[in-house]
Parts: sequence; structure tokens; C-alpha cells
Amino acid sequence: MRASLIAILLAGAAIAADQQKPEPWASTYQAPASRTTVIRNATILTAAGPPIERGSLLLQNGKVAAVGQTVTAPADAVVIDAAGKWVTPGVIDVHSHLGVYAAPGIESLQDGNEATNPNTAEVWSEHSIWPQDPQFELALAGGVTTMHILPGSANLFGGRSVTVKNVMSRTAEGMKFPGAPYGLKMACGENPTRVYGNKGGPSTRMGNVAGYRKAWEAASEYRARWKRWKDSGSDPEKQPDRNLQLETLAGVLDGEIRIQNHCYRADEMATMIEIAREFNFKIAAFHHAVEAYKVRDLLAKNDICAAMWADWWGFKLEAYDGIRQNIALVQEAGGCAIVHSDSADGIQRLNQEAGKAIRAGEEAGIHINRADAVKWLTINPAKALGIEKVTGSLEPGKSADVTIWSGDPFSVYTHADQVFIDGAMVFDRSDPTKQPHRDFTVGLLPGVGR
Repeated sequence: MRASLIAILLAGAAIAADQQKPEPWASTYQAPASRTTVIRNATILTAAGPPIERGSLLLQNGKVAAVGQTVTAPADAVVIDAAGKWVTPGVIDVHSHLGVYAAPGIESLQDGNEATNPNTAEVWSEHSIWPQDPQFELALAGGVTTMHILPGSANLFGGRSVTVKNVMSRTAEGMKFPGAPYGLKMACGENPTRVYGNKGGPSTRMGNVAGYRKAWEAASEYRARWKRWKDSGSDPEKQPDRNLQLETLAGVLDGEIRIQNHCYRADEMATMIEIAREFNFKIAAFHHAVEAYKVRDLLAKNDICAAMWADWWGFKLEAYDGIRQNIALVQEAGGCAIVHSDSADGIQRLNQEAGKAIRAGEEAGIHINRADAVKWLTINPAKALGIEKVTGSLEPGKSADVTIWSGDPFSVYTHADQVFIDGAMVFDRSDPTKQPHRDFTVGLLPGVGR
């Protein structure tokens, strides 16, 4: 009796200690200091309703405080006259490799693909992010306030992906978006078979699918073991062995980690949907999704976003059947359409990529208004990342992540004039003191640090 009582007390103490342990790799992000700011006389695309002509936006305490044609601002508010300009939520890139494939792009900075096993679900992209990557500030100059940084696509399971704020920091955790769920990068098709076909890994698409299913079956068993242990009292002496790879997969099965799936072909997207149904998890988004237009009804029915390029296709066979109307067709079908980059260059011009997609839709007889097109860059990627309740649209109470554009944001002649993150102006094209540079570039670029 005494021994069993001691065991119960020890188990309770272990649970209490576990509950007090700090979250590993927690975000240390601190919002930059901000001032109450009102932006007036702009055309505002809120990503939550129709355009507001000659509208005003009030940013206060790091949040959107008010938006409309008439906004009352405190007397001490900084006033920005944005006459002739447009205002949108900050751009969110749902697929980026900044920091893990950092500039200047030499071999020692190729940290995005742990191409050592078809399943490397145990690796985390944030452990490869180099915060000094000078490409971050170039993305900021393109209006990008938030990015999802993924591992590469060599593997069936590439590892955890992470959402970051586009701010200066000494560590990845200092950039990490507070409260944003992790992603799990998966990859379909040619990449895993090309990388592992001669290494004893999958060499065919059916081999890929067998690899997915084997991993999910192991994760289901692992999850069940831990549940049985917790349900039986969490005896420390009977605690199951921890497996970091299966822990990530179990996080998906528990709904805590979101699947971000590299997948080009329509048939493979349908296959992945069936695998998700078999093991009862949800796919947040198919990335690249060159053939999304062929299964746009399936994507809408299953509430899966499609992250797409405007016109990047044909560079390998599985990307051959791309069409420029892809994004517009997914939008027309009621799907969650996203414009993404997968490129250190493209991330600087995502607004222009969206403009191309608008034009392609018009040429096919699909009219896309700007109030909907802005969602491709803002609230839809926020939805795919699980952060749509706090950012992605200009609604009261949401984070004041804002871009002021010199004109129509979908024009090739337009650029980002000012960018705000949590209400703080972090970029101003007209003010060199508001154009951040990483320490790495000091003394390397003309005028930087001199």
C-alpha cells in the first residue's frame, strides 16, 4: 500500500514538473517599439471586405485600432498622408527558404535539405535559419512582413517548418511568430525518387506512397503508446521511449502541426488527400500545385489551400502541364488560392506575380477584383499557416502588419513605400535610416555601415 502511494506521488510530481518545464525553442520575439499612427487618404484593401476609397487606418499599441473612410485618431498620432497610394495587409509568403538557403548562396550555406533519409521528420528548419541572411531585408522592401520557412523537398518528410516575422534578430527564435503552429514539409513526386532512387529509398511514386503510409502507421502506434501511458497514470518508470521523428508525425495526427505539401501533379494531390483520409489528418496546403486547376473542386471540398506561381512551370516533367490561369481557376472554384515564391528573387515581387495572375484570369474570361486578389498574398496564406485570427487582414484587433504601396499594388510600376510590423515602421523607402541591413552586409555593400 505504501509503495503504491509513493508511486502515485512520484507520478504526480513528475507531471507537475513536466507542466512547469518551459516550451523548448519558444519564440523570444519582441514587437518593435511603435507609435500611434494614422494613415489617411489611401485606397485600402483590407482582405476582409470591399476596397475603401480615400480611407484611413489607425494603428495603435501594435494593433489595427480602426479602419474606414472616417477614423478618429488621438492628437499625438503620427499622420501619414497616403493620397494616391494604396494600403494592404503585409504580404505573407507561405513558401520561403530564406535563411536556410542564405545569400551569398555558397555550399556552406546550403542548409535546407537534410538529404540523408527519405524521412527526416525529426529536423526543424529553424535550426538552420541564419538570421544574418541579407535576403530578408530585400523581401521587406517588397512589402513582406511574414514568411514560412521550410526545409527543402528532397525527402518524403523533410522536417518541421516555421513561421517568422521579417524583423532583425540575432536568433531564429527572435524572429519566430508567437503562437504560430509548426508545419511539416512533405514532398510528392520526382524529388524523393530522384534523390533516393539509387540510395535504397523509394525509386517510384508507388514507393513514395508506401513510405508515407509506413511512416503514418508507425506514428499512429507511437501516439497510441503515449496515450495509453498517460491514461494509465503516467508512471515515470513505464514512460515510452521518446522518438523525435515520430513525435513530429504524432503532432500532425493531434492537429498541432500543419501539413505543407510540395506537390505538382493533380493525381498526386488526390492521392495525398486519400492518405490524409486514411490516417485522419488534414493537409493545410499543396505547394507549387502546378496542376491545381485540374482538381480545384477537390481542393475546395477538402478546404485545402493551393500555393501557386503565376507562370513558373515546365522546368521538369511533373511541372510541364502548368497554365497561367491556374490561380484564377482555383479562385473561381471557391478555393483558397495563394501566390507564393519559393524564390529569393520572387519574394521581392509577389505583388507583381499576383498582377500576372489577375491578367491571365481576365484573358480567360475570369474577372478577379483587387479585393479578392489581395487575399492571395495576405489572409489566404495566413489561413494556410494557422495565423489568420491574428494577422492577414486589416481588421480591428489584428496585428498592425501593413504595407503602403506607391500605387496599385498589382502594377509592375508600383513598389512598397513603407512597411509596418506590429504597428512599427520597419521600412521606409524614402528614409535610409529605415532601411535595415544585417550585420553581415556592413562594409560589404556600398554605403552600408560607412
